[in-house]
Amino acid sequence: MPLINGQRPGTIYLVSSPNDPRSTVPDRLASAGGLSEGVARVLSRDTGLHEADIYGVGSFYHLLARPEARVRVCGGLSCQLAGSREVLSACKAAGLPTEEISCLAACDRAPAVLRDRRTLPSVTVEDATRSAGKVEDLCSTDSETAWLGTIGPETQSMGTHALNLLGEPDWSAEAFKAANKMGPAALFDLLEESGLQGRGGAGFPAHIKWRAVAGQAVQKRYIVLNADEGEPGTFKDREVLMRRPDLVLEGLAIAAAATGASEVYLYLRGEFEVPSGVIAQAIAKLEETNRYPDITFHMHAGQGAYICGEETALLEALEGKRGMPRLKPPFPVEVGLWGKPTLVHNVETIAYIPGIVLKGGAWFKNLGRTEPGTKLYCISGHVQNPGTYELPLGISLDELVETAGGYVGTLKAFSPGGASSGFLPASERGRALDFKGLGSLGSMLGSAGVVVLNDTVNMRWAAEEQLRFFEEESCGQCAPCRIGTHYLHAAVKGQEKSLGLAHVGDVAWQMNEGSICGLGQAAALPLTSALKYFPEDFS
Repeated sequence: MPLINGQRPGTIYLVSSPNDPRSTVPDRLASAGGLSEGVARVLSRDTGLHEADIYGVGSFYHLLARPEARVRVCGGLSCQLAGSREVLSACKAAGLPTEEISCLAACDRAPAVLRDRRTLPSVTVEDATRSAGKVEDLCSTDSETAWLGTIGPETQSMGTHALNLLGEPDWSAEAFKAANKMGPAALFDLLEESGLQGRGGAGFPAHIKWRAVAGQAVQKRYIVLNADEGEPGTFKDREVLMRRPDLVLEGLAIAAAATGASEVYLYLRGEFEVPSGVIAQAIAKLEETNRYPDITFHMHAGQGAYICGEETALLEALEGKRGMPRLKPPFPVEVGLWGKPTLVHNVETIAYIPGIVLKGGAWFKNLGRTEPGTKLYCISGHVQNPGTYELPLGISLDELVETAGGYVGTLKAFSPGGASSGFLPASERGRALDFKGLGSLGSMLGSAGVVVLNDTVNMRWAAEEQLRFFEEESCGQCAPCRIGTHYLHAAVKGQEKSLGLAHVGDVAWQMNEGSICGLGQAAALPLTSALKYFPEDFS
């Protein structure tokens, strides 16, 4: 069915615009210190929006809904393995206004704590006790300003590593000039030749999205960077933003010029205060030198919602609404930000673009082993050197762990792609960590957030913790996800007495078939996979 003015006939979209006061609501709430008493009423007077609408937005996002909690301890699986629950207790005992929070993208520097909007890596019980109840005095004995983790392999170059995170930033804009010289059609062919797939989780071919946006009749278009990195076990984008902002911004500029967009929106999760500072400085440097003329960069801070990593939920958040996924179709390439064609890419994906432009599609493709290109693998949990490792796409777990210094203890299980990928047993340690190989097991590569568990871990407990995360982060929009995540979490905790674990498969099927987005479709995997591979832990 054709689109008329960017919309399908007979369909109503509540589309705002960049000038709509609704789009400013999250930022206004953040500036007011969150959703404290009376704030929604004041903002209603200032904006002309209904107080209920403002309250609805504020109550949706963790960082706005509970402003009194100024200290938030990460409850992700890797942080729990490193002692985050002890740190949580110590913070409360010290009198700090504390609550638990979902993954802070610091799994390699666990346990992590969020102090206001600043993420503190490697916080200890002693750090919490030393604060004596003063939030401002809660500090990490590790470096909290850098927040950089381990990068590997130790020897990298742009010849063998498509990102080369250990390299120096390059502000020459040579790739941007080369892309403009070759033109959009040739650039799209180059991306197709490279085989580049989205690195945010879905693995969708990049060239298809670029061509789709460029081919729309609507002339106003947008580029959006998805830097809302919240998948438990994942922290690679944090490293790219902080170490190679040149690649991120140049990739975005190339995408804008090729698809006919003049405005780029960068959505960074609210907990990324330090990475946001790095990107803001980089944008300022580019604007001073006018490296990318006719392209405007806008930065936006998320307000705390894992669901906003889903691209349409992110667009809703950018428009100042509750971050709830949209029904698809239409897809963002047709009807995206403010109803206009929009190209949405993950940080890692867009950062590959300059290298592909300069060195060619075949070069990038041949860097992979089983599938095209290199891949940033995040690894945490029971390994010697948790960190981010750029390796050929398709290496095995054993090869990845060898690069990370080896296992701690005896391998029992691992998540190959964050919480959404479920668990695999040690017998799969030699399988290729790629899109197709893991998909054939009913798992997924996802964001390649690999969490390693040794034989001290009970898999019922691990599944329970992942299900707790999904229940808390479900936006509640669709019944299969809202009800299903609650049921599965209660069942694995033993609180669902009537049906228990006997109907997990039926509930998982309903969630997979009926949920609007990937959260509900994948949320059951930690439990179904643990039951399949580790039944003895449920007896």
